Amino acid sequence: MRSVRDVAPVAPPRPKVSTSRGAHVSTDSFKSRGTLDVGGKSYEIFRLSAVEGLDRLPYSLKILAENLLRTEDGKNVTADHVRALAEWVPDSEPSTEIQFTPARVVMQDFTGVPCVVDLATMREAVAELGGSPDKINPLAPAELVIDHSVVIDVFGREDAFERNVEFEYGRNRERYQFLRWGQSAFDDFKVVPPGTGIVHQVNLEYLARTVMTRDVDGVTRAYPDTCVGTDSHTTMVNGLGVLGWGVGGIEAEAAMLGQPVSMLIPRVVGFKLSGSIPSGATATDVVLTITEKLREHGVVGKFVEFYGEGVAAVPLANRATIGNMSPEFGSTAAIFPIDQVTLDYLRLTGRADDEVELVEAYAKEQGLWHDPSKEAAFSEYLELDLSTVVPSIAGPKRPQDRIALTESKDQFVNDLKNYVLNGHGIAKSAVDQELMQTFPASDSPSHDALEESAAAGQPTHSEAAPAGYRRPHANVPVTMEDGRETTLDHGAVVISSITSCTNTSNPSVMMAAGLLAKNAVEKGLKVKPWVKTSMAPGSKVVTGYYDKAGLWPYLENLGYHLVGYGCTTCIGNSGPLPEQVSEAVNTHDLAVASVLSGNRNFEGRINPDVKMNYLASPPLVIAYGLAGTMDFDFETEPLGQDKDGADVFLRDIWPSPADVEATIRSSIDRDMFTEDYSDVFAGDHRWRALETPEGDIFDWQDDSTYVRKPPYFEGMKLELTPVEDITGTRVLAKLGDSVTTDHISPAGSIKPDSPAGKYLAEHGVARRDFNSYGSRRGNHEVMIRGTFANIRLRNQLLDGVEGGFTKNLLTGEQQTIFDAAEAYAEAGVPLVILGGKEYGSGSSRDWAAKGTALLGVKAVITESFERIHRSNLIGMGVLPLQYPAGQNAESLGLDGTETFDITGVTAMNEGTTPSTVKVTATKTDGSVVEFDAVVRIDTPGEADYFRNGGILQYVLRQLVAA
Repeated sequence: MRSVRDVAPVAPPRPKVSTSRGAHVSTDSFKSRGTLDVGGKSYEIFRLSAVEGLDRLPYSLKILAENLLRTEDGKNVTADHVRALAEWVPDSEPSTEIQFTPARVVMQDFTGVPCVVDLATMREAVAELGGSPDKINPLAPAELVIDHSVVIDVFGREDAFERNVEFEYGRNRERYQFLRWGQSAFDDFKVVPPGTGIVHQVNLEYLARTVMTRDVDGVTRAYPDTCVGTDSHTTMVNGLGVLGWGVGGIEAEAAMLGQPVSMLIPRVVGFKLSGSIPSGATATDVVLTITEKLREHGVVGKFVEFYGEGVAAVPLANRATIGNMSPEFGSTAAIFPIDQVTLDYLRLTGRADDEVELVEAYAKEQGLWHDPSKEAAFSEYLELDLSTVVPSIAGPKRPQDRIALTESKDQFVNDLKNYVLNGHGIAKSAVDQELMQTFPASDSPSHDALEESAAAGQPTHSEAAPAGYRRPHANVPVTMEDGRETTLDHGAVVISSITSCTNTSNPSVMMAAGLLAKNAVEKGLKVKPWVKTSMAPGSKVVTGYYDKAGLWPYLENLGYHLVGYGCTTCIGNSGPLPEQVSEAVNTHDLAVASVLSGNRNFEGRINPDVKMNYLASPPLVIAYGLAGTMDFDFETEPLGQDKDGADVFLRDIWPSPADVEATIRSSIDRDMFTEDYSDVFAGDHRWRALETPEGDIFDWQDDSTYVRKPPYFEGMKLELTPVEDITGTRVLAKLGDSVTTDHISPAGSIKPDSPAGKYLAEHGVARRDFNSYGSRRGNHEVMIRGTFANIRLRNQLLDGVEGGFTKNLLTGEQQTIFDAAEAYAEAGVPLVILGGKEYGSGSSRDWAAKGTALLGVKAVITESFERIHRSNLIGMGVLPLQYPAGQNAESLGLDGTETFDITGVTAMNEGTTPSTVKVTATKTDGSVVEFDAVVRIDTPGEADYFRNGGILQYVLRQLVAA
């Protein structure tokens, strides 16, 4: 597939911020306001050197300090906030709240559509409360990239890209028309149309400024580029020295409307890098190693900052790859400081010379330039010698479960028993060494040997093996669409997908994949017939350098045709498996696998037919496509034979670092970036041909199944309604550890027999047009019905049942969670969720909180929360509570059938937040369990949101009163 270039290379126009509307007026208590002259231009800046103590801070906290100096207004941001940073004690626990005002907001379409829906609804609500609708406009630049809607319906053929784009527009026309309306109706809101790239890669290559400029009161102000985004992987831009992280959509909306992000001054983990990546290892292996190391250390809610002599040896693309994975190790941000590598990347990607010059001058003036000889004060210290990194994968269900490639086969076999013998998957198992010694890898027949046995009519199932045989086999004959006969077994790799900004932004691993494909084709190797292959680059630049390097023919020969520019397999848009493969998997309950170059492999996320999911570098994605199974030892087993019949091993086709680097140097240049981003907001002929609604108030269509006016502001008054205790609640779901926002939030395809599918059918939508939950995020009716509907959800109120079901405790019947919530609402019964550790980990999915609230859940009680989801729950008026330290539902003897009363919440009406509230759980026999739950409303700002019933209600009241 070739990239289409119909625009002559020109310097791409950068998004500009040229208005003073909504700018903060600094009271400048520290006399920090000054002037910086660069290239004949003068810029107003707020000097960090004006405040003693700021020079010792880590890079990330210096960014926060400048933010406070610039936005100090004596009310929301005071001189005391600046002093708190200047006097920061690295070893202290976070306790001081500050207000961070991000310079801009970035969104993708799944999370961005409901943001725009809410803003459109707020315009009407403001008018109803007596305010002016035009008060609802982004006060900070907001940029949305449409990248989450392309689905891999067509693959492995030359026209896959065009066909998938046509399907995308057919399914999403109504959403896209709505976004085009928003682009024209709201100021400072821009949309990057479909087929351009993945939001984080577009942010890295084009949208990010590193140093922002803005005209304020007749002068041009320069300040650090900072951002929040409606996708947790917003942290990818940390690699460019930009402080930013993922927030829920509701927080992003508030930031767009000028509200600062309330936060505690965090602990900062200094991560020292030394050495260099050895031959055979990739940036992906580095990031999986760092993910494992930081998740084990514990960095939730902290900043991670990289420093040391080794930083200069880390290419910008590798820095971005590491920053991208920040949510996977749990930190708020994972940032690299500005240095020469940063400047070189800005020039390569087409930033103007004067912009790059300003970045260098500003960073050096403000002490933001990386000096490896100086070590800032950090709260905690870690170190990694990059030379110790080995080729790795991660899985079968969590990004932090790294597996050395040399141990991958044994690990797979140990994990497989959890899916085949135990009936469900768990986290990565410890390898049973005794089992490995009793039945070494050589005892497990190869897939080719099993196919030969099947063809000869010999038994291949595990029951035919010796007693205690360690590897269950269930080879199922399959006839592919092209007539090829094969067999499918547990562990078969049915998806091999190069996807996600994590790696497609990185030329080192993408070129390695292309060169590996070239070497494989020249050796005569083929991908196994049951493997669904795909290539979804993060931007058009990737196809450009594949073209120039002459690598596309080899990738296409193996089936890795371009399927789209977007976030595909990594978010569940992998599309259906071939019908014959899907039928075999489901009929015989096969535990098959996907291998993808993404950042998320949570169960139920990638594809409903696939139980085991592994993250890997792009070249390893192709290697597993060639192997066709996870039950494979790359060191000892050949991938096939060459034309002379000689065995070909992975080491025979793995490209050398020198070859990769030489190809990069000869194939990537600045013109590629300037050309591809020259008119980035214009879109293709499909986008430009869309009919766009007009007017400042959106004309909601009653028959729309994509965009509907949400109920958040119905009945809202300007005066606050007092907070009440939560009594008489029943448990909607009792959940275990590591329940992610993927388990909670509607995602993936909509099944016909689900509540959402029935709703769409009742509204005249044909089954073929159901589309995905993500595409219907602008319709709260669909999203409520899909909340807690993940096929892998295990609600402990039921025994042995997976999916979105619960026990209606009023009737004792099993129902869908939505139907039960409706029954509880009709009976006037409020609801509570019980959870375990790391509740809400994963993507910053605002619908995980919105759906929870709209189902009638008033409180969530867990052992621990991940940061974004906890914040989102508060933003929707749901009370986040934690069990007492060391306690959980089991230790307290709670089985979820109790009636819960939560008292002490009313103390918030006095303007204070109680540290604990009393929870009384009454069992069916009348016995009582009591405990003091920790209130996880961590800042006064969060308390204000909760008292108002949510963050949007708070912002709305503030804007009307202004």
